[in-house]
Amino acid sequence: MTSRSRRDFLKMAGIAAAAGSVPFSLAMPRDELRKGARKPVPFDLGIASYTFRKFTLEEAIAMTKRAAIGKLALKDVHLPLTSSPQEIAAALAKMKSAGVAMSSCGVVYMKTEAEVERAFAYARSAGLNMMVGAPDMSMLGATESAVKATGIALAIHNHGPNDERFPSPESAYRAVEKMDKRMGLCIDVGHTQRLGLDPAAEAERFFDRLLDMHLKDVSSADAQGSTVEIGRGVIDVPKLLRTLIRLKYTGTLHIEHEKDENDPLPGVAESAGYLRGVLDTLSTV
Repeated sequence: MTSRSRRDFLKMAGIAAAAGSVPFSLAMPRDELRKGARKPVPFDLGIASYTFRKFTLEEAIAMTKRAAIGKLALKDVHLPLTSSPQEIAAALAKMKSAGVAMSSCGVVYMKTEAEVERAFAYARSAGLNMMVGAPDMSMLGATESAVKATGIALAIHNHGPNDERFPSPESAYRAVEKMDKRMGLCIDVGHTQRLGLDPAAEAERFFDRLLDMHLKDVSSADAQGSTVEIGRGVIDVPKLLRTLIRLKYTGTLHIEHEKDENDPLPGVAESAGYLRGVLDTLSTV
């Protein structure tokens, strides 16, 4: 089978899985996998709710559930940072009733100490053990202090060629490498590829601080690259997944589908299906 035909096969198989016709491993909780059927994958799939930025929280939850994914990382458009503990509890109750867990929040921007305090109070009210952020460099010390005080880890998100603070995983790593181990990275795979870097290699280089990942595919490996359905772009997704399995990454891969903001669900379903198809193949070899 040629690489192209294999890729097309995996994509079609994955789409079928997303539709519920094939019992791929990430379509069900890990403890429900049939023993001996396949090797369990050490990580979960989730969705970054920025994907659903044009929709309400209720709609975002419903689309996450339709994609057969059980984790959702909330952007403040769906649960504002100014929310009261009661409002946060109400949002979590809606998610729980749909079988969807809040896995993290962010990207949270922090420019002042007051914003650092607010962000960590919000994460604590939500019961989170990790949040994704992009603090100003001047706030790294205050952020580390908040991490130590609350036990909530911070995963710094890289934003690619146009980000002056944290364009690459390495730029975030160098900023925190001498800080508390819970000051880590959320590697955005697409923005990393847009810098001409191999996301798999970057994940391995900085694995000791890898707390979270935003997973997408892009049309080209340069600043002009834009989000496409996972499996249609230039990122070597099977290589990335093989690397994470080998490294025993136990975090979450949050799909962030920035394309088709007014109708993202088809792209999310295709992306999730492709990932499940690749992972199913990797877990049986």
